Amino acid sequence: MKIQKLVTVIFCTIALCAVAAPGRTQALTTIHVTTVPIDAGAEVFYAKDMGFFTKAGLDVEIVAAPNGGAAAASVAGSAVEIGYADTISISSAFGRGVPFVIIAPAAVHVSSGPTTVLVVSANSPIRTAKDLNGKTIAGSGLGTISGYAPRAWIDKNGGDLSSVKFVELAFPAMQPALDAGRIDAAAIAEPFLTAARKTDRVLASPYDSVAKSFLVAAFFTMVPWAKEHPDVVNRFASAIHEAAVWANKNHQQSAEILLKYAKIDPSLVAQMTRSYYGERLTPSLLQPAIDVAARYSKFTPFKADDIIYKPR
Repeated sequence: MKIQKLVTVIFCTIALCAVAAPGRTQALTTIHVTTVPIDAGAEVFYAKDMGFFTKAGLDVEIVAAPNGGAAAASVAGSAVEIGYADTISISSAFGRGVPFVIIAPAAVHVSSGPTTVLVVSANSPIRTAKDLNGKTIAGSGLGTISGYAPRAWIDKNGGDLSSVKFVELAFPAMQPALDAGRIDAAAIAEPFLTAARKTDRVLASPYDSVAKSFLVAAFFTMVPWAKEHPDVVNRFASAIHEAAVWANKNHQQSAEILLKYAKIDPSLVAQMTRSYYGERLTPSLLQPAIDVAARYSKFTPFKADDIIYKPR
């Protein structure tokens, strides 16, 4: 009898310990997230490597995307649950009826330190927006921020947008195409911009034609999925917020993680202009991108609050 009571006590103690420390035994929720492997889209890498996702009870599998448009297509097609994309791509899809909802901010454009600019070759005669008439400009996606911001800049500065040809190129392919003369200008983002600056010339900061400060990119999902998984959405947003706060203060350590995923020359990371990540999802920072998307994608503008997730 004494032995039986002892076994009972031990069993109950173990059971109570398990209840008292659910974090030790609770299985992680697996989700799939797609992002563009550039500095602006790197928060998921930081959250994964720094343990912020694990802390939030998430096992995140990251899938690389060439641009925001491809990420939007992956989320819309249910290939992944959550995506990172520029706010132009997200807004354009939403404006056409795709039920996207933004759940966390990513990079913010800061006029004093742009991380994407319009670049021409060093010996190019192009000096103004009018000089781009009849020329070819590359962006990472035709319907993305790197495709629409140059349009806004040309429009604001007297160029003839109808005569300009826009083509889609992956960021690593832009500088070689520019140097070979296959394109006349390119909207190049960090970390590839730092390499381009060494041999080519910055023509303009086209994002300033959207706004001096605005939300360039964000993490988003489908409305039905968000409604079915509010706890997962909240935990993901919390981990991204923690990654943003950490990355904004730890450029050297975050650079080491970026190198692991972006596969770039290590010497460039220390020199490049780093992204500033939004720490709050602010409607006023999102609205400029929506308005530019509406202008060039030809849909009726909507209020930023309409696409922002409301925590439950």
